[in-house]
Amino acid sequence: MRHKIMEYVVNNQDSGPYGITAGRDCVIWFTQQKGNQIGRIDAGGAIHSFPIPTANAGAMSIIMDRTGNLWFTEYNANKIGRMSMNGQFTEYELSSEGSAPFGITEGPDGGIWFTEMNNGRIGRITAEGEITEFDLPAPGTFPSFITSGPDSALWFTQNQNNTIGRITIDGEITEFPIPTPNSGPVGITSGPDGALWFVQIMCNRIGRITISGEIKEFEIPTPNARPHAIVSGTNGDLWFTEWGGNKIGRITIDGKITEYPIPTKNAEPHGITIGADGDIWFAEECNQIGRLILLPSLEKKKTQIDLGRGE
Repeated sequence: MRHKIMEYVVNNQDSGPYGITAGRDCVIWFTQQKGNQIGRIDAGGAIHSFPIPTANAGAMSIIMDRTGNLWFTEYNANKIGRMSMNGQFTEYELSSEGSAPFGITEGPDGGIWFTEMNNGRIGRITAEGEITEFDLPAPGTFPSFITSGPDSALWFTQNQNNTIGRITIDGEITEFPIPTPNSGPVGITSGPDGALWFVQIMCNRIGRITISGEIKEFEIPTPNARPHAIVSGTNGDLWFTEWGGNKIGRITIDGKITEYPIPTKNAEPHGITIGADGDIWFAEECNQIGRLILLPSLEKKKTQIDLGRGE
């Protein structure tokens, strides 16, 4: 698949871009976990940053909800942050100190759901700031990313428990063991095939789990690729970052994997999202935002030229 990768340097040096999301305003938003800002980049590559009120907040994952507000986790500050598109911040402190909020998503109930890595909890916050927390069955499971599933429940990875978790909006929790031991699941997303797809950072695989709990695993070609985040694409596929492999990966629903090297060495790609135009955007901790653009195939281009000539 023909492509090109563009990279944009973030204004603030050593900003540490981490989480990234496509906004309803047709621009891309991202966290700067070292620079303590929320960044905005448009299709032309122009970047603007908004300072987070709390110092050293450790902003990690970020989403935009259905109303156009941005929500993000503040790993160091023990808070959930909310920001309007014009830069107005509100921050909500969690009940237990050092809970380390990390993953975040909008639920089917309109609430914002998040993981608490250190406390072993799944949290929910309303637009008014009301927080509810649900304890996981076992301590020390290190819940990481979380996503809304096709079954009106939330699905999440438990990095240190080697399981995929499911929680209903009423707080009922189910856990599904991953066949490969110590696989280190991290990113998770709802796939185009009605299943959930996740990355396994320790065993170098991409996993797929049905809503009934059946799991398949697919080996990544590059050794020690350390996949981190994953997102559903626009062509019946999924895209993921390879933190260790310094590549962007694509996997089809039948398990075929293609990899695309990032031009900058040691870019440390983390978060990934799909723009309104179908381009794949990703956060590089080396202080850049990357963009993978798929190009028309040569065969398709030749056909278009031939048709234009009336041949």
